[in-house]
Amino acid sequence: MLKLDEAGALRDCVLDVRLWGKESGLSQPYPVVCHLLDTSAVFQELWDVVLSDETKAAIADAIGLSVAEARSVVSFWAGLHDIGKITPPFQAQVPGLYKPVREDPAYVSAPGAESEKGFRHEIASHWSLYKLLAKAGYSGSGRLLHRSVSHQIAQLLGGHHGVFGAVLKAKEAARASDYNTGLGGCGWAEQRQVHFDELRRATGASAVPRGGLPAGLAVVVAGLVVVADWLASQTSAIGPRIPGAGWSGTAAEVDGHWQAAVKAAPEVVRVARVGRARFSAEEFGAMFPFAPNCLQRDLVEHLPAMVEEHGPGLVLVTAPTGDGKTEAALFAASLLGRAASARGLYFALPTMGTADAMLPRVAAFADRALSGERALMLLHSMAWLSSPGRDNRADVADGQGGEGAVSAGRETAVEADGWLRGAKRGLLAPLGVGTIDQALSAVLPLRYNVLRLLGLSDKVFVVDEAHAYGPWMHQLLVRLLEWLGEMRAPVVLLSATLTGRTAGSLVDAYRRGAGIREPSHVVPHYPGWLFASTASEVVPPARGTQSNRARTLKVTHRPVIWDASDPAGAPAREGGRRAALREALEPVVAEGGTALVCCTTVAEAQQTYRDVRAAFPELAAAPDGVRLLHSRYPADERAKITARCEAAYGKPGGEPLSARPGSVLVATQVVEQSLDFDFDLVVSDLAPLAQLLQRAGRGRRHLRGPLGRPRWAAAENEPELVILDPLADSEGSLPPRSWDTVYDAGLLLRTSRTLQECAPGGIAVPGDVQRLVDEVYEEEFVDRLEGAAREELMRLDEERLASEAAERHLAAWTSICSPADVKGDLSKLSAREAGVTQELLTTRLGADTGRVLCLYEQPEGTTTLDPHGRDEVPGGGRHGLRAAELADVARRVAPVPGRWLRDDVPGAAVPRKWGTHPSLRDLVLLRMSPSAEGSWTCRHGRYTISISDVGLEAQ
Repeated sequence: MLKLDEAGALRDCVLDVRLWGKESGLSQPYPVVCHLLDTSAVFQELWDVVLSDETKAAIADAIGLSVAEARSVVSFWAGLHDIGKITPPFQAQVPGLYKPVREDPAYVSAPGAESEKGFRHEIASHWSLYKLLAKAGYSGSGRLLHRSVSHQIAQLLGGHHGVFGAVLKAKEAARASDYNTGLGGCGWAEQRQVHFDELRRATGASAVPRGGLPAGLAVVVAGLVVVADWLASQTSAIGPRIPGAGWSGTAAEVDGHWQAAVKAAPEVVRVARVGRARFSAEEFGAMFPFAPNCLQRDLVEHLPAMVEEHGPGLVLVTAPTGDGKTEAALFAASLLGRAASARGLYFALPTMGTADAMLPRVAAFADRALSGERALMLLHSMAWLSSPGRDNRADVADGQGGEGAVSAGRETAVEADGWLRGAKRGLLAPLGVGTIDQALSAVLPLRYNVLRLLGLSDKVFVVDEAHAYGPWMHQLLVRLLEWLGEMRAPVVLLSATLTGRTAGSLVDAYRRGAGIREPSHVVPHYPGWLFASTASEVVPPARGTQSNRARTLKVTHRPVIWDASDPAGAPAREGGRRAALREALEPVVAEGGTALVCCTTVAEAQQTYRDVRAAFPELAAAPDGVRLLHSRYPADERAKITARCEAAYGKPGGEPLSARPGSVLVATQVVEQSLDFDFDLVVSDLAPLAQLLQRAGRGRRHLRGPLGRPRWAAAENEPELVILDPLADSEGSLPPRSWDTVYDAGLLLRTSRTLQECAPGGIAVPGDVQRLVDEVYEEEFVDRLEGAAREELMRLDEERLASEAAERHLAAWTSICSPADVKGDLSKLSAREAGVTQELLTTRLGADTGRVLCLYEQPEGTTTLDPHGRDEVPGGGRHGLRAAELADVARRVAPVPGRWLRDDVPGAAVPRKWGTHPSLRDLVLLRMSPSAEGSWTCRHGRYTISISDVGLEAQ
């Protein structure tokens, strides 16, 4: 490169290899030009291996180049991401390396420029690249920089640390160094130009784009730049490539480094396991070891022709619990994935427990139906505790790592190896099973949300229990579907009880993202499915199917006086809930069989468990005659209880069956979703109708044959549901106060009224389900009532609608904008209001939760993690807890209501020597002392908290 010297003569400006790009953990500094070349080479390989041909063509078409030209140009962009490291503040981070540069008269900067610590190198990339790209011929738009190709690319690359900077103002961009002294003056700008030119020459990126990227493709490129940077920044990749002594960055040496980087990149990407799975199986029989049922067969017979005619899109499956929706979804995902050239799938579920249970089913499907790269991730906040196939060792590194280290498993556990276990990388695996919040985080303005969008952009996104999310998470799901529609990612939604209005909002969001604004006016069939393409204006009518298990649900609707909190074993009140429950359980006690008793709150489940044991001492004395399952146990204890319940109440094997001995499981809503339990009888406290039908799906779920059930439950196609209803006894009754934060009172009143009408004749499943679910929510419901009852329901409806509107508004306020509203400004993906964090997604909006670890103070003076005194409390150290110690602690954490923990109590904070792993964040220690009858207690502020065989309680 030529530049003018002080005398006005032309002289060469050569690449300065003293400017370092990487040095931590290396034997010697790594020149910034080398890192730029490495990143371009890795990006080029990711382009080849990760992106579909359709995505490559779409990027090329958007920027007006051939696919080959686009590959070179976009890879060149990726390398430019760190050009902002050629600035005084960055170079000054290593004083010994900065000293000779600072003393070189060729480098001019304002006094104190190297102290501009807030002017980070990614910000410098954004500011400097706008002018560099414009000078290279990339188009601008005068004063409206958000319409400028040069600014879009500069802003995109400036976001490689997970946050996009605001659109620059034209006058500031024109005089960037005047507004940001951290850019430096002469010398610094020239070196950025030299590095820009050399990278462009080496990568062959001479073509000039004629257009910018739409929002969806911009997110894909931005995310892939981050991945390329991370892969190229591994010390294991850099170490062998550090230039030898005398390397000066001549054109020949730069070309040699580039060629070596291109040669090394395939292995770097291969080891990361971010490649493409292929949906190779085409027939249902090749995917599953059984013949399809009615629902699955209808999909097999009709969905392929729809996809062939209209292209891939969204499939919504609505069917009762136990009708094979999971296999239907995986078949649809395979068909859509093959048509869309998707590189894998992500199966999203509502809870950690349901995700854990789904993992082996998806793994078995992948073994039979997929080929190519099949790295499979389990993704949820505690998944690192139980990585399948890894001998139950926690996936977390000793020492807990520092920034930039490839630290294993802060958020994820992986059946795949190595690189994917790092934080924020889990969705990049081709296959994943996890909680819905892992996907919904993509549409919150959290750091690196583009990585999550990238991870979902080229996969089939499967959502189980689509009915299970309140207004807050539903609104976030709507926004995510808009982005997936924009990126043409196939979607499969599953639900057992979805209202028509909710179904329409999900389908329309996906179509809206794809550019189709007209409402779909979908009317779901139950059971059945519908298909909506991203390319067709018209949504074909939903297809209704038969059910392999058409049944009549026998409903006993019992009005009760609410006495659930009365002392266990006390005489039962006539007409009370305790008496009604004892009456319902009499057949189990007398003749055997199994029953589920589903309660609304943990405290009510605990008290009911005690009362059932007191009422039926012989049943209580039998091994596992009365069980209790809820969320307020330490995680390891809850996992053991769940496993025992699966063994007792799960799907039968091939052995001859007999009626099961008398057994009662008392539980909360944790049994509603994705747990394959089968009971002879289901008893439930009143809940919204959709939840009641979910619970009823656990009744006589599997065919056990004439000898497999007790005589009183022999009619397998007539399962029994007993509903204990405290609202049906008199006009004006309100739900128990303990239910206020669980269910909406108006929906409970609507459900109670509906049950009074439909219970006598039973509920046809699936025939009546869709009609009844829609009926409970319809606006005209209040017209059936008169007088005070009508006014009360209208008041409660207004409160519910206002609360739902507030949640939707908050979700819209805190989430990123729709892709249509980006309009060239990627900073809209990072603009975040105060208080928007990952934790917003982990519980329902407004849920008051805390996390505790019980420490047991033994009589001899030691403190242990277990009541038996075997496992001592770890002390920690300079680097925090060791991996095994951290896992041991995390497995014993339990959730509790946040109000229990509001008071500051000495000694309740986690010791500093335990470290800062995310699983320890906001954890409260409860120092328990032994009490009567095997329980342990402690005083925490206003509450006495105890733990026993019924879990945690507070008074």
